[in-house]
Amino acid sequence: MKLTFVHPAVGHRAGESYVRTWQMESLPIAVLAGLTPPDIDTAFYDDRMETIDYDAPTDAVAIPIETYTAARAYQIASEYRSRGVPVVMGGFHATLVPDEVARFADAVVTGEAEGAWPRVIDDLRHGTLQHRYHGAQQPLANIKIDRRLFRGKRYLPIGLVETGRGCHFPCEFCAIQTFFSRTYRCRPTDDVIAELSSLKGDKRVFFFVDDNFAGDLKSGKPLLAELAKLDIRWITQMSIDAAHDEDFLAELHRAGCRGVLIGFESLDEDNLKLMNKRFNTMKSGFRGALENLRRHRIFVYGTFIFGYEHDTHASFDEAVDFATEEGMYIAAFNHLTPFPGTPLYKRLASEGRLRFEAWWLDPEYRYNAVPFEPRSLTPDEVTAGCVAARRRFYGWPNILKRSTRHMRDGFVFRNFFLVNALHRNEISQRNGYPLGDENWRGKLLEVQ
Repeated sequence: MKLTFVHPAVGHRAGESYVRTWQMESLPIAVLAGLTPPDIDTAFYDDRMETIDYDAPTDAVAIPIETYTAARAYQIASEYRSRGVPVVMGGFHATLVPDEVARFADAVVTGEAEGAWPRVIDDLRHGTLQHRYHGAQQPLANIKIDRRLFRGKRYLPIGLVETGRGCHFPCEFCAIQTFFSRTYRCRPTDDVIAELSSLKGDKRVFFFVDDNFAGDLKSGKPLLAELAKLDIRWITQMSIDAAHDEDFLAELHRAGCRGVLIGFESLDEDNLKLMNKRFNTMKSGFRGALENLRRHRIFVYGTFIFGYEHDTHASFDEAVDFATEEGMYIAAFNHLTPFPGTPLYKRLASEGRLRFEAWWLDPEYRYNAVPFEPRSLTPDEVTAGCVAARRRFYGWPNILKRSTRHMRDGFVFRNFFLVNALHRNEISQRNGYPLGDENWRGKLLEVQ
């Protein structure tokens, strides 16, 4: 049996180059490949950086799907299904809106792949593929990651590794709480260290993709002790409450952590209350947490979102000023996005404020457009404010000013200008980008 994996792009704009190299590797694909028995022949296409050969012989296709890639994934699925090839879809979007995904896939996997993939493979072998599968949560032990399908493709030299899953916090806009039911689980330390050791010679830096690396400080300390022995450099995502624990920050730095992504989201406390993120203002607040991180030489990638009830025209400049004054390495200034299945989406729907019933599928929707009606600003004002904030933050005077805060660490400073230049270039590239391929002339093929 031959199985083809496809990682869909967000979309492709008409008139632009189809192939874009130097993307990050697709960890979901590596997980699925690791779960697939070795006697099955496998192929892989990364839609972000290569043309898919729909006519290459295969017995089935597997596509991990996220909300932003849904439109493109359905196009790809239709191409294969029109050729009589069964398509299996799973991932976050499939779990959030399984009935929608089931319209375009022969089989839908909800939940986690580890609990369902062996059954999918067995049914494919016997020609008894079911329409629905569900992978229940289970311990994260003995997860096999197979990256051999990435050989020969030009990916960034960043190793994506998972050390845990989930998050306990109930942030209104976040799909993580819906998918993992506000739980957090750690992978066994020995498994993580073994995976990192196998990749150490090929990767310059690692990104721990955990939804919240600080989800369980007590359970994470044995891992930090072992990471310190590996002599690697890595970055991760974590909630800001951990930045008030200076012992934890000291261990992070000793273990090789050089940067963390933190969701600040808003500088307005009333907005944070609406988001269920009041924990962001605990103890000494944002500035105290950032001072602690600087003291332990851990740079910050800060994220901010706009469109909540108490945002004003001044909110954008206030966020840029704050991120600049605090010397953030990089920062994101994005509009609030109501993902399906989240408390935010349900609230906006009940209030009649959604501009599109399913913005991720609407042909009129474009990247950076606000898919709902904010209370105090118009959708266009929020979009314009976000773009202006990015332009100002990634203007060369601002980049030069922030660079002086990162000269103490050679590893961090060496990459500062390159990373900021890449984000600067993306401002115009991503604005107004389509979801799905504008060049595609096929017809979406729904399951009968």
